[in-house]
Amino acid sequence: MLYSAKAIDRLGRIEEGNTALDFEPQETTRKMSLSLAVATFEWKNALINLLDSPGYFDFVADTLASCRAADNCLLLVDAAVGMEPGTEQVWEHSERERLPKMLFFNKMKKENANFFDSFESAKAVFGGSLIPLQFPIGAAEKFSGIVDLLKLKAYSFSDGSMKTIEIPEDLKAKVDEFRKNLIESVAEKDDALLEKYLDTGELSPTDIIKVLKSSVAKRELVPALCGDAYHNCGVDLLMDWVLELFPSPDEFPPVKGRLPDSEAEVERKRGADEPLSCFVFKSTSEPHVGDLTYVRVYSGTLDPGTTVFNGNTGASEKVNQIYLATGKRRREVTSLPSGGIGVLVKLKATKSGHTLCSREHPIVFPAIQFPQPFTSVAVVPKGKGDEEKLSTALTKLSQEDPTFRVEYDTELKQVLAYGIGELHLDVKFQRLADRYSVAVELAKPKIPFRETITRSTEVQGKYKRQSGGRGQYGDVWIKIEPLEKGAGFEFVNKIVGGAIPSKYIPAVEKGVREAMREGVLGSYPMVDLRVTLCDGTFHEVDSSDIAFQIAGSMAFKKGALECGPIMLEPVFEVEVFVPEAEMGQVIGDLNSRRGKVSSMEQVGKLRKIKALVPQAEMYKYSTQLKTMTQGRGLFTQKFSFYEEMPRELQDRLVKELTKEG
Repeated sequence: MLYSAKAIDRLGRIEEGNTALDFEPQETTRKMSLSLAVATFEWKNALINLLDSPGYFDFVADTLASCRAADNCLLLVDAAVGMEPGTEQVWEHSERERLPKMLFFNKMKKENANFFDSFESAKAVFGGSLIPLQFPIGAAEKFSGIVDLLKLKAYSFSDGSMKTIEIPEDLKAKVDEFRKNLIESVAEKDDALLEKYLDTGELSPTDIIKVLKSSVAKRELVPALCGDAYHNCGVDLLMDWVLELFPSPDEFPPVKGRLPDSEAEVERKRGADEPLSCFVFKSTSEPHVGDLTYVRVYSGTLDPGTTVFNGNTGASEKVNQIYLATGKRRREVTSLPSGGIGVLVKLKATKSGHTLCSREHPIVFPAIQFPQPFTSVAVVPKGKGDEEKLSTALTKLSQEDPTFRVEYDTELKQVLAYGIGELHLDVKFQRLADRYSVAVELAKPKIPFRETITRSTEVQGKYKRQSGGRGQYGDVWIKIEPLEKGAGFEFVNKIVGGAIPSKYIPAVEKGVREAMREGVLGSYPMVDLRVTLCDGTFHEVDSSDIAFQIAGSMAFKKGALECGPIMLEPVFEVEVFVPEAEMGQVIGDLNSRRGKVSSMEQVGKLRKIKALVPQAEMYKYSTQLKTMTQGRGLFTQKFSFYEEMPRELQDRLVKELTKEG
């Protein structure tokens, strides 16, 4: 598209790593899109904003951002492969944003490419709204041209150039059949057109296109085109149909939002004469440039030098330069009109998902709903003293991508990074090294096990030290007994007659609590038990808070070992969404992970499996699920409860911890 529109002067190749929109080092190395790229170009006196988003689900944040910022959605389908998981998922995202759609069956010259098979596989997934506007001439290495079914014109391609030809004689019958089906599909969407068709048996391209455009805008029909971008076949025709059928920004209804700090709904009409409103759909940063903010203008005009109001934070921002982007190239402009997509630099308090508007007419657009990241890994800097540098860099990366989350777990004493999948995390850590020069080592996240007891005991803890001068003396008797699951901890004081002065009672409880934090099996916190302080003795001179604290700790550690201590492991409530064909394999895998399936139900085209699975068994589950479902499976997880570990696993864990100790 960019080459045909003369926005670039060289036709890049993915294999050569020189395409305009896959310009990041990792993209050229891996030969795939890893992040959203923007390009603005002109075609036949119309301005087109192109948002090129990754198709792989791990980078869903950029796909969702592009669906929010765009007005229309053009889906690419590999004609040699047919429907792929990423195509289905982007379709679902675009449906939620109510985007008009068009399909382009690409790579028609590729070995085994078959437009008709690929079209049928897409229709099986997307339904009867899919209609072909074009008919291919030849397939695979014999693909040489396209027939326009509406205008009944044929085009041939040679060395990147296109010329009009006669429709091949051997295709005319098939072309007539497809054209008839196309006309009937369109006519059914308009009563007057259908009546005219029934009366005359024919319709003019003008009549058809008018209703077809309306049907595309209403998402009732999805046109299908074909070609081969690598050989520049059919791309010009594709852009013509984009202009012909996709509605332009001012043809859409008003955008809806709310007033800042309020739930009151407010609308903003699209157009240059309306108050300014923009949505920030992507934030990133570049070395030597700083923070970059990608905005979509819905109403009004954004001019350099303008002070805008951030509806989310209440802060004001000064807009300096405004750029139009074509991949990594940027061109400064004097304004960004309604419908435009541009890049702002060095905004101080504006992040992805924020709304920029005029202070006099404030509005806040709905935030993009991103999936929660569940694939986790522990991160350790390789370089000594790089902790602060690592923290700053990880924060920057998480601000750019809402599906990449970082936290420090105070219990596990690990920095944990969460992403959509392993590839997602791999890309982030490579970017960490390339952009911020921070190398890291990755480790398996620790599991926050717990310990508890299964029976009761009474035990004494006596601490007595004499080392010249004042000594230390504390003596307690405590009863330790189990509580029901989830009850936590209770401390009960049953001292009578001043056996232990009341001022020392809190010290005993403190000593017990400190001992509970370290456990007795694997140094994990102990839960679900009651400690009752029953009796004890003290010394008028030598007793102290610290003495009774130590006595309480000694008593608990000794007694807990007599109470049948056991290990508890966290259990997650997991919901897995899979095609029905893969359901049996996924359930079998969950069972192998010690999971317990609780229910199954239909959710749209997928089956939802609910199961309870130990957290320890969920490591790298996203990769396994993608393998089993060819990338179509999704899952969510959340903590549910703690339950007793199987004895053999407990013994193995304690043995490993003892070796490490």
